[in-house]
Amino acid sequence: MIAVVTDTCASVPQHLVDMLQIEVVPYYIHREGETLRDMIDISPEEFYRWLPSVQRLPTTANPGPGDYLQAFERAAQRASGIVSIHMTSKGSGAYQAGCVAREMAETRLPGIRIEVIDTLQVSGVHALATIEAARAALQGAALEEVAETARYVARSGLMLQAFDTLRYLYLGGRIGKAKHLVSTLLNIKPIVSMEDGIVVPMGQARSIQQAYHKMVEMMADKGASRGPIKVIITHNAAPDRAAALLELVTKTFDCREAFVTQTSPALGVHTGPGMIGVSYFPLRTTGS
Repeated sequence: MIAVVTDTCASVPQHLVDMLQIEVVPYYIHREGETLRDMIDISPEEFYRWLPSVQRLPTTANPGPGDYLQAFERAAQRASGIVSIHMTSKGSGAYQAGCVAREMAETRLPGIRIEVIDTLQVSGVHALATIEAARAALQGAALEEVAETARYVARSGLMLQAFDTLRYLYLGGRIGKAKHLVSTLLNIKPIVSMEDGIVVPMGQARSIQQAYHKMVEMMADKGASRGPIKVIITHNAAPDRAAALLELVTKTFDCREAFVTQTSPALGVHTGPGMIGVSYFPLRTTGS
């Protein structure tokens, strides 16, 4: 059997973590002199209630090699191979930490094959890659097939996110004050995606409702109308928005499966409460 390892920034819904036997490693959040384990010492609900009051954002840190090694050791108790799935290496050190942990495991876990995957993605596509790989593993797929399942989702998937304000990107040093103030004044809802492992701007909307429709148009432009897809809606303390976007997406496209999940605090710190996103990948066709 093959085991799948990921981290809390994938934000895989907990019922799927349990059902698919996914090993999840927590990121770290450094807040006001304390270090918290993402999704263990602090919940998304508590974090997103607290976040609007801050003047200085908490910082985050990816798990270290030792954290991943411990997860590999747990997984090795029930598996002969491990696929470890990580967010983009261009935005986090988690992939590198996983690679170091694999080297450490060569002596600690002899005979256990470990594949470490850089998805070059974040958020929903990271989650979908993990879910699909874990399903393949439970169905008895070999390590190479489980790894290729994750890679297929990662390279074919699309993530889109819209958020209420650039305040959190500004506080985190991602953008300058002028851009933050202009966007606030105009009440702009920025829309972003991923390109070659980097977050890139895709457009903007004047209302969150307009953002839903723009994201659906972008999905169509990127090929979501060409065949069946699987979808995950992500949000930060915005379940009503998630429900509205889910309804629009499922009415517009041939969605064979759709999930809703709230992103973990470590992932949502730079987008803030109100973020709404959609990620999808196309189901494989013969020969793909």
